[in-house]
Amino acid sequence: MTQTTTRPNMPKQALVLFSVCLAAAAMPLTFTGPAVALPAIGRALGGSPIALNWVTNAFMLTFGSSLMAAGALADAYGRKRIFLVGVGAFAVLSMALAVAPDILWFDLGRAAQGVAAAAAFSGGMAALAQEFDGPARIRAFSIVGTSFGVGLAFGPIASGLMIDAFGWRSIFGLVVALAVLAFALGMRALRESRDPEASGLDWPGAISFTLALALFTYGVLLAPERGWTEPTVMGLLAGAVALFVAFGVIERSVARPMLDLTLFRYPRFVGVQLLAAAPAYAFVVLLILLPVRFIGIEGLSEIAAGRLMIALSAPLLVLPIAAGLLTRWFSPATICGVGLLIAALGLFWLSRMSVGGEAMGVVLPMALIGIGISLPWGLMDGLAVSVVPKERAGMATGIFSTTRVAGEGVALAVVSAVLSALTAGHLAAGGAAANTGPAAQRLVTGDLAGATAALPQIGHAMLLQGYGAAFATLLLMLCAVTVVTAIVVFVFLGRGTKQVAELAETTEERLCTSQA
Repeated sequence: MTQTTTRPNMPKQALVLFSVCLAAAAMPLTFTGPAVALPAIGRALGGSPIALNWVTNAFMLTFGSSLMAAGALADAYGRKRIFLVGVGAFAVLSMALAVAPDILWFDLGRAAQGVAAAAAFSGGMAALAQEFDGPARIRAFSIVGTSFGVGLAFGPIASGLMIDAFGWRSIFGLVVALAVLAFALGMRALRESRDPEASGLDWPGAISFTLALALFTYGVLLAPERGWTEPTVMGLLAGAVALFVAFGVIERSVARPMLDLTLFRYPRFVGVQLLAAAPAYAFVVLLILLPVRFIGIEGLSEIAAGRLMIALSAPLLVLPIAAGLLTRWFSPATICGVGLLIAALGLFWLSRMSVGGEAMGVVLPMALIGIGISLPWGLMDGLAVSVVPKERAGMATGIFSTTRVAGEGVALAVVSAVLSALTAGHLAAGGAAANTGPAAQRLVTGDLAGATAALPQIGHAMLLQGYGAAFATLLLMLCAVTVVTAIVVFVFLGRGTKQVAELAETTEERLCTSQA
């Protein structure tokens, strides 16, 4: 039984929800903002293409790999405590990033910021699970998901305006303001709670999982520069596989695992995890790749790029709520499957838009992608909560959040590597004999001048043509993956409704038995 105090009144519950929503809105700003600022960061701090890729990947990697560990710590040592520590550290590290002297310190700060974000997110979501019950809990989690969407929607344009007015370092100012306000409200409104049966952090599981993700991500990022068959790359990927296997063995042997593998016996739970990973390839990677394309390759200003990005993310402000209302007439499986298919159609349409063409031509396909992804986005958190045992709220929400965030980090690393390889291939086919790899890596990070210097013999137009063809091929690949995911998610979510009810009943019976 979870240790609690007297349940707060409704106004205090609203403050708790608002505090967590502020933290949730700040987090997407930390990867959409640097994406818009990446060309400027590269000019100011220097660094190789791999170092610039880590501006985003360092945060996503540590955020995703730390979520389950942070959830276990929240259960063991207090949800309020972990939330406040995470939000406070998040604010301090965001201020430190604004004064980073070089790319190495910036990347290290981004990695530390990801750990702090994981603590804030896991602690906050676990605290919400204790404050709200039944339908109110599902609504609360959905509101947090919408807040995350607000951060995504306004992040690019807000970052573009701040970069234009005050320089790229100013993008962390809004993040700090939101984190400080979330900390103040959380300090006042949150009540402390923990799982008295928690035995602390599963250190072997946490270390093996984190190292596995780190090795895999680093190997994928290194592959475009050295080749997939290079011994170091192969060693990193083989080490990642071995550590993932070790993690599975560890989680089966410990009494209180971070990841309860028995939950994967339920098809609907598996479907929810697949649904959590789906936006990574259909949507989140575009939040990073498109600003780099618009600013670094097509030469748009940060403000103009931010305005274009609104077409992609603005539907998240409204449609997640509409998706919840649609469940009165349609099943979640239907809504999620149709949404992903709409996103796939948008990806296909966007692949037909040439690099360097009319800027406004990309607005409608981007809006279609945003509309499609907003429908499952509004249901993911609620579906995940429906299979969450309340006494293991930190661990269970950590599973879902880890799948979503780690999937985004892995997807970004893989997609960046694929885009680099495709670009190098198109440049080679266009007549470039050497240095296609370094030039392609420069293009992927938005450094058109560096790519031109690496391949001066083929010219500016050929570089744009090679990059544009590679980008179109990548979008078609993402379209195919999204279609397959839509079919799989539809089948898994549609067939497991009874099992969800059975799991919920089993959880309630277990709680009643433990209380008796």
